[in-house]
Amino acid sequence: MYRINDTYENTIIINKSEFITHLYRVNTLDEIEDILTKVRKKYYDATHNCYAYILGDNQDIQKASDDGEPQKTAGMPMLEVLKKKNMTNILAITTRYFGGILLGAGGLVRAYSDSVSEALKLVKLYDISYVNSFKLTLTYPGYNVIISQFPYITITDTSFTDEVIIEGYCEIDKYNTLVDDLYKNKINPESLIDLGKSYLEVEINK
Repeated sequence: MYRINDTYENTIIINKSEFITHLYRVNTLDEIEDILTKVRKKYYDATHNCYAYILGDNQDIQKASDDGEPQKTAGMPMLEVLKKKNMTNILAITTRYFGGILLGAGGLVRAYSDSVSEALKLVKLYDISYVNSFKLTLTYPGYNVIISQFPYITITDTSFTDEVIIEGYCEIDKYNTLVDDLYKNKINPESLIDLGKSYLEVEINK
């Protein structure tokens, strides 16, 4: 499941109707209600404020609202885009200012789907990884080996003194590989300190 960590806004114009889509990172239903209240207040003069949201590691909680558009022409298409993109902990609100030209049911579905799809092109995506953090003390030759031959680790901090001390993490199932590779490369595995396991949001390339 992918998440966003910022708020994004995008506007598209279709047959003179303006569709303003905001994407929010959300973690609770209370947050969602607060945001909806603020958006409805800000865009009080809009024709519609349609929305869709997903919460939970397995997309457990989902809801969509057409906010006065014909049934299943707005909120549900927005929700389907979020689901197909494997998004979670996200709220999409599309505000429509009617331009005087009726779009029909099919046109509305495309418009609201496209509004969310276009907004999602702007986002930085994050995935949840279960990682094992560590601290490792190295000689300078050992450090050179680490940075050139251990591609599965991510280094987050490095200190250079008479030795090199690095902090970093790797995926849970790679930790034993790290220990084995230290032996293989004649780097003292006793200098490896296990800092524990945790969930980490990692930016991914779209």
